[in-house]
Amino acid sequence: MLHLIYIGRHADTIEQFSKIAEGAFYAIQNSRKASEFIDKIREKYDIVILFEQRIISKDIPEIQYLRKKFPGVYIALVTEGINKEDRPAYLKAGINNSIPFNSTPETFKDITEFMMRRKQQKINDIHKKGANLQFFKLPLWKRLFDIVFSSIAILCLSPILIITAVAIRLESKGAVVYKSKRVGSNYKIFDFLKFRSMYTDADKHLRDFNQLNQYQTEEEPELGGEEFLIGDDIELNEEETMLISDDFIISEQNYTSKKSIEKKNAFVKLENDPRITKVGRIIRKYSIDELPQLVNILKGDMSIVGNRPLPLYEAELLTSDEYIDRFMGPAGLTGLWQVEKRGSSGKLSADERKQLDIKYAQTFSFLLDMEIILRTFTAFIQKENV
Repeated sequence: MLHLIYIGRHADTIEQFSKIAEGAFYAIQNSRKASEFIDKIREKYDIVILFEQRIISKDIPEIQYLRKKFPGVYIALVTEGINKEDRPAYLKAGINNSIPFNSTPETFKDITEFMMRRKQQKINDIHKKGANLQFFKLPLWKRLFDIVFSSIAILCLSPILIITAVAIRLESKGAVVYKSKRVGSNYKIFDFLKFRSMYTDADKHLRDFNQLNQYQTEEEPELGGEEFLIGDDIELNEEETMLISDDFIISEQNYTSKKSIEKKNAFVKLENDPRITKVGRIIRKYSIDELPQLVNILKGDMSIVGNRPLPLYEAELLTSDEYIDRFMGPAGLTGLWQVEKRGSSGKLSADERKQLDIKYAQTFSFLLDMEIILRTFTAFIQKENV
């Protein structure tokens, strides 16, 4: 489902767009907080950012920030019209298109249809890239190990798998297993399996955020001098400073009096996210939600050890020659950068992860795989004992 993220605070536009938008609609004042939310949902949903035009000196840094962080995300400028002299600056910053404040349902229908065509084109491009590459074939020893290991694991863990599936179904309706498209070896796209940990109508549960996700936030660089807060639906008054997020709109004065003890609300406090089921919290904590990937391994979609399969939005950014080697090795449940991450206080840059993926693809061996498996189990046990 398409998720539209409106960044701005024009109350009439937000109200109008929320009624006519196709897909889920969110309104957030601050680009940095919007990016935190996008990080949590972009693997599962297609994203369109609707950026409200204000003053060019404030708009450009925010758009550049969003474009740098989300190179593949579609950004539309919501505007009454761009001056000729300002147009090059907005385009250079990263705007893909513009729509008027008084957009109609047809505008959003066009956006939805365009995004569907765009996604299909991305899939076709990835398939084409894989077809043009020298084909990577998994060594026989590694495939045999995967079959034996995953078969034994599924057999031994079958009570946990059955109990988890029943618990998920009893707590909430919907599919027990969630499928998402991932890109593995040779740019092959496959259905990546996980136990469902969220309600099927997860977005409706965002209404609980005003009760569940208040906590002190650290100071962070401001973009445009605005802060992000959430609240409940109220009568809109454009002369007030309105604090808007998701379905929620509240005046700064009302929020301050209601939550005077707290500095700010973070957009999402993951452990209190009301979209996650009770069972989901447990299976995420102990990584039980990852167990269906043993079926992926048994089918041959991925291996026990290898480079983590990537979502489409990430894989499309790694099609240049310098990153091809990453996909010329096995995709896996655990890998080199995951265990290196444990050993470096959990801090690795995106480039460091890519380089470790390439290193593994070029140098993997039976002994290295055994070392990674051992370090993965050791790290997991140490984590649970903390």
